[in-house]
Amino acid sequence: MKPYTIIGANETEDAYAGSDDVPGEFRRLTSALNCEQLAITLIRIPPHSDFEQGTGHFHEEVEEVYLITRGTLTMRFGIDIKKVSAGSAVRVAPKTPRSHRNEGDEPVEMWAISLKIDHHDATKIDDFWEASEQAKQHLAD
Repeated sequence: MKPYTIIGANETEDAYAGSDDVPGEFRRLTSALNCEQLAITLIRIPPHSDFEQGTGHFHEEVEEVYLITRGTLTMRFGIDIKKVSAGSAVRVAPKTPRSHRNEGDEPVEMWAISLKIDHHDATKIDDFWEASEQAKQHLAD
């Protein structure tokens, strides 16, 4: 195996393709990059969409870093709600409930980076926050 891998994000599978339950794209690049230590995912959130549809999640062990490379996200961390713009990096500690939505007119691109682990670590939180009037629940709405 080469000591490096180059992959275009659009060359990876979109886990949400064909679904109108969750708007946008969710592209895991970890395997395609042959990552041994890191997990990396590109998340694209269309304008006016609630990516997690009012739910949230947390990780028991994993610390995540989110890189916002396009647009502005509304993100919730516990009870705090923040606007996070392109060019920002966000670190989220394990056990911190989190979610995000795009209330703006521009698409958002966010890269999620964490330690690669060999087991499921995420816990979904139903009814984490009220549905946004500015962010659709479904792509078809």
